[in-house]
Amino acid sequence: MAIKRSVLSVRGKRAEKNVKHMPDSQIDFSDIPESSDEELKRARRVGRPSSGNVKQLIAIRIDPRLLLALRKLANKQGGIK
Repeated sequence: MAIKRSVLSVRGKRAEKNVKHMPDSQIDFSDIPESSDEELKRARRVGRPSSGNVKQLIAIRIDPRLLLALRKLANKQGGIK
């Protein structure tokens, strides 16, 4: 079985130890003003627009020299600026 690794940095782990869990019922929201109906009507979604052609994000590790060569080749073909 694979070992589960934390995605937090050392600083993040240190900060996480100093934060105490607080249930939602104890959070004071009184300083946040209510949104009016007009504000809610004008609200728009923020982020990338959805398209029919969804891309898949991947991460790979390649030699920096190979990456440089691929970028040069792409520039010759007009792909990457």
